[in-house]
Amino acid sequence: MNKHTKPTLQKLENIFKELDYSVRYEKGTFNSGYCLVENSKVVVVNKFFDTDGRVGVLLDILDVILEDDTILSEKSRQFYKSLLKSQEVILK
Repeated sequence: MNKHTKPTLQKLENIFKELDYSVRYEKGTFNSGYCLVENSKVVVVNKFFDTDGRVGVLLDILDVILEDDTILSEKSRQFYKSLLKSQEVILK
């Protein structure tokens, strides 16, 4: 399985900043490893996840909240698309 690195995680966190979301790592009981706080642009990720788990969860969240990737900067959009392609390869 593909192991993601801290720079990958940081780039994903920057995408959330572009979308005006804050990402927090907290302990708690999350069914899917994360929760979205209603009416706030806050993403809470299980802090016990390793880097790879955090990247996976943030990609899942982006899939839910990002309706149109054209609102991202060109650099972020290309990075996001490359991550999605690498995930597709892993799933096949």
